[in-house]
Amino acid sequence: MSVAKIIEVSSASKKSFEDAISAGVAKVSSTLEDVTGAWVSEQKVVVKGGKIVEYRVQMKVTFVLKDAVAKKKSK
Repeated sequence: MSVAKIIEVSSASKKSFEDAISAGVAKVSSTLEDVTGAWVSEQKVVVKGGKIVEYRVQMKVTFVLKDAVAKKKSK
């Protein structure tokens, strides 16, 4: 049996929504193990002078929690 936790994160990029998503997933994956998925719940843009200057996403990221017993055995 596995148990997962979901956290909410926001990420931004000057390039695109796709780049903001990739950067957010990469950052979360660098600090948490067993990231299994992400769901983009919101997209926004920052507009200045009639042009899009930043793409922002709000994501829910899922990761699997490790069993405390398995952690002790692996040490």
